[in-house]
Amino acid sequence: MYLFMHRKDLRGYDLRAFDAIRRRGGEGIHLFVFDPALADRRRLDSHSGRTFLRALARLFADYKAANRTLHLLYGDPGEIAEALLLAMPIAGLVVHADYTPYALRRDARLQLICERHGRGYKAYDDAPLVDLADFDQFAKRSEPYKVFTPFYRMWLGYMRQCYAPSGKTRLAELQTIRKLEGGIDARFRLPADIFSRLTAAAKANASEESPLEQLAAFAESSLADYAERRDLYAVDAGSGLARWLNHGTLSPRLAYETVAGRDGAESWIRQLAWRDFYLMQARQNPDYFAYERLLDLSPLSETYFDAWAEARTGIPIIDAAMTQLRETGELPNRLRMIAAMFLTKNLRCPFTKGEDYFRDMLADYDNTLNRGGWLWSSSLGYDAAPYFRIMNPVTQSMTHNPSGSYIRRWLPHLAHLPDKEIHQPIPEAVVDLKRSRALAIEAYRDILRPSVRPDEPPEE
Repeated sequence: MYLFMHRKDLRGYDLRAFDAIRRRGGEGIHLFVFDPALADRRRLDSHSGRTFLRALARLFADYKAANRTLHLLYGDPGEIAEALLLAMPIAGLVVHADYTPYALRRDARLQLICERHGRGYKAYDDAPLVDLADFDQFAKRSEPYKVFTPFYRMWLGYMRQCYAPSGKTRLAELQTIRKLEGGIDARFRLPADIFSRLTAAAKANASEESPLEQLAAFAESSLADYAERRDLYAVDAGSGLARWLNHGTLSPRLAYETVAGRDGAESWIRQLAWRDFYLMQARQNPDYFAYERLLDLSPLSETYFDAWAEARTGIPIIDAAMTQLRETGELPNRLRMIAAMFLTKNLRCPFTKGEDYFRDMLADYDNTLNRGGWLWSSSLGYDAAPYFRIMNPVTQSMTHNPSGSYIRRWLPHLAHLPDKEIHQPIPEAVVDLKRSRALAIEAYRDILRPSVRPDEPPEE
């Protein structure tokens, strides 16, 4: 008998662990643990929390449809694993690996618990499209790539020559244990309020397309012109699949296989490569989750953070973007970059404040990928924007939505303004764009010494 814990792999197909379990055979306990450290009630009420609940509700329904059992428990994963090891004849624990700081601590503890009780522990890498250890051997590198473009070229070569396609194991091929012994169900029962949230999430799923249906629709109707339309945030021409990829509800391999070879696929596949680039950093860059402790960020300030979060900056495109994010949990990628760079540069606010805010607000939140975006905007990490690269939000707004229709939608009190005027800062804006850009360059030059370069191109 084995124990399998779902985490960021909330699907019932194409899981490396499932392939290994099927080859070995035998019965298993399949489990998802509501970890209070990650899923407190405040978080579950956020946009990101509601997306997670919908992903989990879909997984639970998939188990039921396959006539298999997924146990849902609430508590510390280590305590639950140990209780199960003591109560049932489990040979070992199987998981998919995760590399955030909390996940590393949690999994190190799980492994120690298994070793203490003489049980096996096995973690499979499953999140990236490429096997990162195999990729390093393919690239003949002992150091991680620090620039995306050469990484991407090698990534494409690996995908052509070494890509391992989707696994074939489905839930119906696995044998799951229906009953837990030792009073485990009662001891770690889901609280009633979490159960009711999960029930509501299941009802919401029933009225919408599944992630697989959304993928098929995107590949058929939107992929061909994705490259031309992806920055037109007023129509949000993105795939809308990031939320399901980030929770593991949608397999990245199946997504890749669905679009590969189609017209327009190259631009979207490049986004999948960026995802792997950030996942690689989380595993191989020891500073990825530590920059705020390694640098002196004292020249920065949280003075204007509330104005940014509450859409009160006086810069129309920023306030429109932050309004959409707060109300819907959605924000097109171009606007994420503009809003993040405005906070970190023009408002000279530590990136960690924005990173934490997006944690709750983004419906497609993922710890590793969210950090990657914020490091890029604040000129930290591998292949980040140069410290002197500061997007001008007015220029960006006029370039990507000249009519101002996006601002009119989210800031209706400005809808009466003519097209050219609607993009401009209001007189009461919290900062002057030109002056704040100069101050940001000065501040980040000092923060990032001695790695900065002297050349400073004009603003975008």
